[in-house]
Amino acid sequence: MASEFKTHDHEVRGTGFKHLTPVREAIRILFANLPSEPLSTETVSLSTALGRILAEDITSLMDCPPVDKAAMDGLAVSAEDTYGATPSAPLFLKLVGKVDIGTIPDVHVGKGEAASIVTGGQMPERTNAVVMVEFTKTHENGLVEIWSDVHPNENVARAGEDVRKGRIVLKRGTRALPQDIGMMSQLGLDEIRVVRKPRIAVLSTGNELSDGTLTPEKTPDANRPALISAVHELGCEAIDLGIVSDDSNQIRERLLLGLRSADIVIVTAGTSVGPEDDMPHIINSLGKPGMLVHGIAMRPSMPTGLAVVNGKPVISLPGYPVSAYLAFVEFVKPLVAHMVRSDFLPEPVIKARLNRRIAGILGSRTYVRVRITLRNEEFTAEPVRTSGAGILSSLVQANGFIIIPENAEGYEEGQAVNVQLFRPYER
Repeated sequence: MASEFKTHDHEVRGTGFKHLTPVREAIRILFANLPSEPLSTETVSLSTALGRILAEDITSLMDCPPVDKAAMDGLAVSAEDTYGATPSAPLFLKLVGKVDIGTIPDVHVGKGEAASIVTGGQMPERTNAVVMVEFTKTHENGLVEIWSDVHPNENVARAGEDVRKGRIVLKRGTRALPQDIGMMSQLGLDEIRVVRKPRIAVLSTGNELSDGTLTPEKTPDANRPALISAVHELGCEAIDLGIVSDDSNQIRERLLLGLRSADIVIVTAGTSVGPEDDMPHIINSLGKPGMLVHGIAMRPSMPTGLAVVNGKPVISLPGYPVSAYLAFVEFVKPLVAHMVRSDFLPEPVIKARLNRRIAGILGSRTYVRVRITLRNEEFTAEPVRTSGAGILSSLVQANGFIIIPENAEGYEEGQAVNVQLFRPYER
């Protein structure tokens, strides 16, 4: 596949980012350089299909319900036999039998007759309505009194009322929700064809990192556990590539392992402007087209790099945990949706009033972590005061983001703004 974009080879170490790519443009460039072939498919049992992406249309092979059924407990009747019945002038019908749920009726209902029936029971021949049991009274002489008339098909679930035979019930690309599982079960399916889960490899780099050990000279690796959890949250398979030191050869070998085993590779750190930040060059050495975008117009997460290596995306995230996570949300989540040909449910957004001014950066999309509370039926957004790119507690304390667009200098105190929630708000 020929790329319409040149590899990003601008040297930023020691000089800084001279050009920043807007978020939407960066995503467009990445997608334009990915193969058009979809992921392979697999067959799974319906019991494990929640959240999976349908690989084919689901078509009903039968009417649902397959026959007319009672929608209420009561009497199966011919509606014409009930006309004129009122509490003051009830009518009497002959009770000729009973219909149980899950059985084929063996009762014959003629003119002036009725059969007792329960909700879900199959309507007997020559009946077309159900008189609710609340409007009936059975007498010992075999007659049943009714004091409410019904029209044809009243209190009846008609054959095909839910789904007609031959109808496409769920389209290919649908992400299966609980109600979809119920619908497919009702259609008699016990397994379905779905898109294979994307495999995402996650690598952390840095001499300072340890795998959970607390020592004065080492920093526990927070990025990898957080990103692996985020991968699982997207319904993907995570491949843990571990931690490697700031050694170009070791990083290169570990990235090659990721490219062989995964559909997407994520690597953190080494992507900024320091003298040891060699990640763009390492990625470019792995294959073509290489680094496509390096430097995104967003704060935090500006040093993010987007690459494609021999048809596979490689996402180079900053080393600071908040920057890495925000860049994951902005780029990996839509990338997964693009690969499986399906969208995720949008995050909930509410309107809230700021309790103090927040500043943006013209030309960059700015992400402000906020705490949302509900007081007197109005939402208030309080920016988290300690909000550096390395302050992971700011994400823990917050329950939403305010995104200031590239063309805004900020929002004023008391202004109503959109907040994207990722936790419940306080009451």
